[in-house]
Amino acid sequence: SVREQHGHDESMHRCAPPDAVVWPQAVGQVQELAALCHRCRVPMVPFGTGTGLEGGVNAVQGGVCFDLSRMDAIAELSLEDFSVAVEPGVTRKALNHHLRGTGLWFPVGTVGAGEQPGVAL
Repeated sequence: SVREQHGHDESMHRCAPPDAVVWPQAVGQVQELAALCHRCRVPMVPFGTGTGLEGGVNAVQGGVCFDLSRMDAIAELSLEDFSVAVEPGVTRKALNHHLRGTGLWFPVGTVGAGEQPGVAL
C-alpha cells in the first residue's frame, strides 16, 4: 500500500508504483542513496506531497521513490530580502505558520523570478 501511495499523484495517470520507498532525513542520506541508485542504475523518483498534476511521481520504470517529507526544516529566514531557505519537505502551511507575526506569508500559486512572495503591507 505504501508503494501504491507513492506511485501516483492527483493527475489522471494510472498508478505506477516504485520498487521501494525511502524516507531520507538529511542531505547526506539523500547523497548516499542517490549514489547507490546511480551505481546500480536504478531510477530515482522524488516525492513531495503527491499533489502534482503531471504524473511526475509515477515510477514508470520502477526504481526507488525518495519521499522527502521528513526533511522539513526551515534553515534560514531573511526578512530584509524576503528570502527563506527550506528543506524539500516544508509545506506552504508549515512555512506560513513559521512566518506568522512577521507580516509575510507564502500564497498559493507560483512566483516568478525576481518577485517577492507574500509581502503583506
